[in-house]
Amino acid sequence: MAVGGVEWLRVPVGEDAARWVTRDGCRRVLFVVHNVTSATRLLDVLPLFHSDPRVQLFATCTGSSPFLAGVPELLAGVGVPVVPWEQAKGTGFDLAVSASYGGELGLIRAKLAVLSHGVGYNKRLAAPKPHVTETKQVPDKAPVFGLSPDWLLRENGAPLATATVLSHPEQLTRLRESVPEAAGTAALAGDPCFDRILAGLPERARYRRALGVGEGQRLVVVSSTWAPRSLFGGDATAHDDLLPWLLDRLATDLPADEYRKTAVLHPNIWHGHGPGQVRAWLDNARRAGLDLVDPLEGWRQALIAADCVLGDHSSVTYYAASIGVPVLLGAFPQGDLAQDSPVAALGRTAPHLSRRGSLRDQIDRTIAEHDPARYKDLAEQTSSAPGESASLLRRLFYGLLDLPEPDTHPALLDPLPLPPYTPAQLTAPVRVFTRRGDTPAPEIEVTRHAVTGDTPDPSDDEHDAHTSVDEETRETGRLALADVVVRRAREDDPRLGPPPAWTAETLARYPYCGMAVYVDGPDRCVAGTRDGHVVRLTATPAPDGRADLCDPAAYASALYAHLLEHPHPPAELTVWTGTRAHRVNVAPYSPSSPSRS
Repeated sequence: MAVGGVEWLRVPVGEDAARWVTRDGCRRVLFVVHNVTSATRLLDVLPLFHSDPRVQLFATCTGSSPFLAGVPELLAGVGVPVVPWEQAKGTGFDLAVSASYGGELGLIRAKLAVLSHGVGYNKRLAAPKPHVTETKQVPDKAPVFGLSPDWLLRENGAPLATATVLSHPEQLTRLRESVPEAAGTAALAGDPCFDRILAGLPERARYRRALGVGEGQRLVVVSSTWAPRSLFGGDATAHDDLLPWLLDRLATDLPADEYRKTAVLHPNIWHGHGPGQVRAWLDNARRAGLDLVDPLEGWRQALIAADCVLGDHSSVTYYAASIGVPVLLGAFPQGDLAQDSPVAALGRTAPHLSRRGSLRDQIDRTIAEHDPARYKDLAEQTSSAPGESASLLRRLFYGLLDLPEPDTHPALLDPLPLPPYTPAQLTAPVRVFTRRGDTPAPEIEVTRHAVTGDTPDPSDDEHDAHTSVDEETRETGRLALADVVVRRAREDDPRLGPPPAWTAETLARYPYCGMAVYVDGPDRCVAGTRDGHVVRLTATPAPDGRADLCDPAAYASALYAHLLEHPHPPAELTVWTGTRAHRVNVAPYSPSSPSRS
């Protein structure tokens, strides 16, 4: 049956579902999704129902959020039956689980458990009123989302939820003060998102390698919630818009081989403005080395891997502080928050970014002056039962289902997956500064800065300088004037390789180019020069055999600087990027052995 153009389910629920189901008599659990943000928390607890043939899972979307983009694709990926909202309201379920308020939750015919989709309840947000034209709200006058009568009570004054899930007693204290009618529904059950982060802490070194962070490099995570007063927000017509300044400084202030940069943006930014638009806004920054983390997966791993989080009043920034990561606040509108909330306390505790100083100096100072105990009290308010949310939540859910918990397996959350390897890649032109060391063996100090848009090339009177340009750059006009041209591909790529053929072709194509560099691995490249040298540069691995993850194009720039004063390549080259020394072997090129399948 179709209602309003939406096809209703016939199985495993529907008018004649009993005729078509394979397993009958299952308890029905409905996951109520408002938007992608709330869905992420529901995905955290989904495994608590796994391996139980007595339970049938469903999902629905209330349609009440303005951020509906991305929800159909997400639900399709989960693979449980998606019940149209109108059908869901008329269908009986044994338990409904939501990670947000709003919409017609009170019409669901089931016991309702509501979780927070962030670190407790901190932000002020007015509840939408039906049949009333929405007016612009003043944040510091709005009620606290999830801890006010507007959100928690039905029109008759009864609690909306059967179970209001809280992660810490401080939330219960505020609930009793603000909505005593709902205090009896409170259930302290920890924070599954935080527990997944805690479980991933031992994997920090692996996450860093996956994100392309090498020894001696610092990972700066830029985190923003949504809304105009967030770090990413602002008025595009205002002269003091922070975002353009910040994106420019990330490229110009942070040397490419000493800092990796990753952005973690709230799903409402991605799906409110569109993923393509977000990538377009960040195009220059991405070409200058800023990586973007998928809003569903990867952000927790990035926090664990981070050396510093440049954030705002988001839950992501608070989670970072809770696990001891140095935090620098780029935006923090206290008026948008409940002043007695832990997130508001973070804003009064953490250092704040100033436009008047160097971004690099402020990040370095935040890291150097960080006291691991600085956020201890705040961390303790993230969850009163760290590591125990799986067992507490499953006990709660099965109690509401009036069903014994499975006795064949413990309650477990999914471990954080290892992110795909993300190598450093700069497709913006790069200004390279080099300085030769006063040592018998060749040592070259290399500092590289991406140049984007109309930003003038950086200058440095104390270093020699040259320009390196990736062949896939958008600024194709810079290739004709580049000193070094770089290409990244497999050694056996039939479109380009073998490397000597590409280097010869590139040197012929760009007459001002002094070196063509073919990067074909995380720690190696092939360099060809106008003097006929074709050499393989390979970084010496770490003592444990792992590859050096510095961009091999930096080694090639060091060799380029060496050859300006020496006619022949050395057998070995020490390349310094910041405080890190890379031992690089230089040998005449010979094809690698073909890989075995």
